[in-house]
Amino acid sequence: MPHAPLDRTFAVRFTSTPRGARLARRLAAHRLDDWGVPYDSRRHEAIVLVLAELTANAVRHGRVPGRDFHLALQVVAHGRTVRIEVTDTRAERVPPRPGALRVPGAEDTGGRGLLLVAALASRWGWHPRPDGGPGKTVWAECALTEESSCTSATFMT
Repeated sequence: MPHAPLDRTFAVRFTSTPRGARLARRLAAHRLDDWGVPYDSRRHEAIVLVLAELTANAVRHGRVPGRDFHLALQVVAHGRTVRIEVTDTRAERVPPRPGALRVPGAEDTGGRGLLLVAALASRWGWHPRPDGGPGKTVWAECALTEESSCTSATFMT
């Protein structure tokens, strides 16, 4: 991978709708490519999938009518990591801890999103909104370095 720019940030609010989540995914995918994470790379696909799951969860589980979700995408750690943060306004619906992630049954139609995040991100977690407002921020980090892949997860709070 070419050297990624240092400490780049993309932060935008989106409507808490499927259309908002789709727009977040598309704009973030373009930004990653601009930052040197090419569209056709496995790393790009993994980061966009993690981002898609987090934004879909914000819409499905964190939606409060009339309130947006916030996406922040950053290249941090001197260009070695992409950090994804999705903040919604529903504080009472928080993700389970990784040890408590339930593997859905074959007949279940949902419940696999955070398992994908855990499998693809280097680490992930959630915390209350940093500004003290209602809601939470769910975040994930994916390594950009060649010696590290987005395949093992560690939960952090």
